Amino acid sequence: MKKFLLSALILLSGMSYAQIDLSNTRYGVTGGFNYSRVRYAHNPSGPRYTFQVGGLALIPLGNDDQFYLQPELTYYGAGETGRDSGSKNRVGYNAVYANNYISLPIYFKGYFTNAESEFFALAGPRFNFLVNQSVKNAPQRYTIEGGDPLAPGVNGKAKGFNFALGAGIGFSYKRTLELSVRYDVGLSNTYPQMIETTVNDPNTTKRKSEQVLSAVLSYIFE
Repeated sequence: MKKFLLSALILLSGMSYAQIDLSNTRYGVTGGFNYSRVRYAHNPSGPRYTFQVGGLALIPLGNDDQFYLQPELTYYGAGETGRDSGSKNRVGYNAVYANNYISLPIYFKGYFTNAESEFFALAGPRFNFLVNQSVKNAPQRYTIEGGDPLAPGVNGKAKGFNFALGAGIGFSYKRTLELSVRYDVGLSNTYPQMIETTVNDPNTTKRKSEQVLSAVLSYIFE
């Protein structure tokens, strides 16, 4: 919650100094492919390949056609796979952790020049609200070397709200058709109650950071 309030304060402060022109806002649709993992989970976390789809608004900041505010609202797939080959006292598994969100990224966007077709960069906070989590083939209980049982919870229930910071770079064709590559780093603990199974591994106590690399295609209406 503190991170949410801080990011909102920074965003509102930035907007207060910008000349926002809502009357010239343009709208568009967006979609793409996601490659996601959760850092420090399942020793290690494997990738999940999924997608995102939604809409955007392009709001001018100033009068030079170069800087914009770009909020989006998307259905956003993330999560990971988890794999463990097992051992003498531990059963292996090959699981899928599908975390699906309604996502609200708010990007500050800048084109490199005023040219009609030009490269651009964007960065800003992302607010993810969990819609559902589907877990397949997850283990429910383990015993560590020596036979001591670990409590259930290895599957990792995803947190209902996930806060991230994202950045990306792309190319715009006539300020209408745009292709971008983006990277989002989760600052929330995706699995706050996860119990890991690796003994004497300091990574098991670290925050489980959900991270997503995306290729996104957008069409902005005139």
